[in-house]
Formats: sequence, structure tokens, C-alpha cells
Amino acid sequence: MSELMISDVRHSQRHVRLDTILRLRWLAVLGQLTAIFIVVQGLEFDVPVVPCIVVVGLSALLNLTLQIAFNPMQRLEPVHAAGLLALNIVELAALLYFTGGLQNPFSFLFLVPVLISATALPVRLTVSLGLLAVACASALFFYHLPLPWEGDEPLELPPIYLLGVWLSILLAIGVTSLYAFQVTEEARKLSDALAATELVLAREQHLTQLDGLAAAAAHELGTPLSTIVLISRELEHALKTNLQVSGDIKTLREQAQRCRDILAKITQLSATGAPFDRMKLSTLIEETVAPHREFEVPIKVRIAVAGSPEPVGSRNPAILYGVGNILENAVDFARNVVEVNAWWNMETVEIVISDDGPGFAPDILKRIGEPYLSRRRSTDETPGAHQGLGLGVFIARTLLERTGAKVSFSNRPFPDHGAVVQIAWPRERFEAGQEEALA
Repeated sequence: MSELMISDVRHSQRHVRLDTILRLRWLAVLGQLTAIFIVVQGLEFDVPVVPCIVVVGLSALLNLTLQIAFNPMQRLEPVHAAGLLALNIVELAALLYFTGGLQNPFSFLFLVPVLISATALPVRLTVSLGLLAVACASALFFYHLPLPWEGDEPLELPPIYLLGVWLSILLAIGVTSLYAFQVTEEARKLSDALAATELVLAREQHLTQLDGLAAAAAHELGTPLSTIVLISRELEHALKTNLQVSGDIKTLREQAQRCRDILAKITQLSATGAPFDRMKLSTLIEETVAPHREFEVPIKVRIAVAGSPEPVGSRNPAILYGVGNILENAVDFARNVVEVNAWWNMETVEIVISDDGPGFAPDILKRIGEPYLSRRRSTDETPGAHQGLGLGVFIARTLLERTGAKVSFSNRPFPDHGAVVQIAWPRERFEAGQEEALA
């Protein structure tokens, strides 16, 4: 029931496919050519066409070279992907230089490469691209050709307005990129944590399936071993006069009988632990508490006897892991005692696990169950300091909620102290078969 290490399931270094970058660059080339054509032919503005076409042509040539020289499906190193996005920023700055600088409404396209980086590349590279975009926008504030416009006199916007455009570009790059990064990071964490949850559940189910396989093997091996015991007994009686051979046959019969006894024990163990068998609530609690009784912190179990029969559910690996992990956290944080209380009626089955430790910190209490929220004990800290709940609680809560349970976290009311975790099922879900509970 030990908690998984975060490093076992955290996402690897981020990589972007070359094909993704090339598609974005080809889209930019197409958009830029379309904009130039509409402004020159449709609006009949005086635009320095040749320099603009040269910039767009160089971008298209680079795209074509990359597409031919490299496999578009290969994943780029973050630095290389950031380099291509930086080229997008420089190319856009060059086009804006010939078409009015920050007076050009397309100047807000500086945001696009930085936003892509925020969703796919490390933070340091995203910050670098943001600084590059801000530097280009700042240079265009002072240095640019006139904005293409109809009439003899070019359109000149007030400097205070251009300052507002520059400031809006700066804020848009910072706020939007930060928001995109936060959303993407949370989605990535959730995806990794759910993958870890599936891994834990698969491992628990595999362990329970081993019981069934052991029972099947014991049943199949029982028949040939019985035959060996029977024939060896007959040979032992037939060769009583030959003491040496009779002794060897006796040893063979005893070892075969010993194998039968071992297989019988395996069959008995599996009969109460196979995944398709049922177990009472008290048995479930005892099975989760047993591995922790050897610790220094005692565990007190109280099961309230109700008027209705004790609920009996399937031996569900999700429930065993979930309850066991929460109990392990309680043992880890408790100072003197951990209490496990259970009760039921005709509608509800409930398990409450509490300890007398420091309890949940107020800032943690609202976020318990989020993936990678870690404050477990550290060997580098002073005794009594905690560095606690993390990925294991997320997995436990997810698995329990999949079985129909409602998991809530709270602290004991003052003047008592300690954490309280309440796990409650509708009785019909708790007593449902494992297949239905995991559906």
C-alpha cells in the first residue's frame, strides 16, 4: 500500500513534432501572402511588396528545406522548437517593420509563438521567447516604415496610443501565456496521475488474479500427485524385502504427500482471497489494518453493531488499496494512536479513519486530492515535521470514488487535533459485484 514515487509517473521532457511546427509555419506563410495580396490588390495601398515577399519567401524556403531534410514525424528537442518559434517572431517583426510597426493591427500576432511555447515547451524557453517578442515590439515602437494608407499623407498615430499598443502586447503575452501554461500543466498532471491510478489498479487486480491461478494450478496438480502417492505406496508394499529400494520409494511417497499438503494450503488461501469472492466489512478492515499493526503507533478498530446484517462486498482491489493508503497516511502522521471506526445501516456503509497528529493545514485541506500535492515527512527535517499528502491520496480517492464512495477530509474540532477521513458508500454499491463497481 506504499505511496508511489512521483518520479515514477511524472511526464518526461516535453517534445514537439517537427510536423506540428511546419504546419504552423506554412499557415503563417499562407496568411502573410494573403494579407499582402489583399492590401495591394484589394485596398490598393502602397506597400513595399518586394521586401515583404522576400521575407515570406525565405520563411517558405526554410520550411521546404526542413521538410525535405528531416523526417516531419520526428520530435524536436525543446531548444530546436524554440529556435523555430523565435524565427517566426523575427520574421513577423521584419514584416511589421515594412508595414507600419505597432500601428499595424497584425502586431498582436507576436502573441502566437509565445502562446504555442507556453503550451508545449519548458518555462525558461517560453520566457526567452516572450522577452524576444517584447524586444521586437519595443524596437518597432521607434523604428518602422510608414503604415500603408490611402491618400498623400501617411497615417500617423499619437505616441501615447502606440505606447498603449506596446503595453497591451506586453500584457497579452504575459497574462495569456501564463494562463495557457497553467491550464496545460494542470491537464498534464491530471493525465499522468490518472495513468498512475490505472497502473495501481492493474497491479492490485493482477495480484488478486494470482490467487485464482494458484487455485487452478493446485487443482490440476492434485490429480497426478495423487497417482504418484498411490503407485509409490503399492511399490513400497511390493518391495518390502529390498530395504534400500523400499526406503527410497517411501521417501518419494512422503515428498509427494508433502506437495499435496502444500497445494491444499494454497487452495484454502485462495478460496477466501479470489477476486470473485465476497468479504464482510469487518474482514476488509482487518485486511487493511493488518500490515500496519507492526508500527509503533497503535491502531484501534471499532465496529458498531447495527440492527441490520453486516454488509458483504466483493474483494475489490480498488477499495483495499484506497482504504489502505489513507490508513498508511494516518499512521505516518499520528502521534499516539490511529482510530478506525465503521458503522452501517440499510442505506449506508461508512468507514472513518482518524489520527491525533497535526491535522490538515488550512491551505492543504481545500486542495487534498489534487495530484502531486506533497508534504510527506522528510528525513532532512526535524522530528515531528511533515511533508505530507501527495499522489497516493489522489490515487486512493480516485479508486474509492470509482467504487461509488464519497471521500471527505476534515480536522477534529477544537480542542482535539488530528485529521479525519470519512469514506461512505451507498450500501447497494458496496455490496455490488466487482464488475458492477468498476463499470
